[in-house]
Amino acid sequence: MVSGIITAILLVLFIAGWMWAWSPRRKRDFDAAAQLPLDDQEPVDDPAAANAGGSRNKEHVP
Repeated sequence: MVSGIITAILLVLFIAGWMWAWSPRRKRDFDAAAQLPLDDQEPVDDPAAANAGGSRNKEHVP
């Protein structure tokens, strides 16, 4: 009995999560997140912090 209730609750949660992920309101956010690996520039709020961590894009020359 308890396992059936838990299964039903998990099924409802899964369907609710699926509906949330595929809702048209979320498309813009997910499209922006999908482009993150392709972005060459990292957002920087503080210009001093931009130079503090070094740069991953510079080629290391020994």
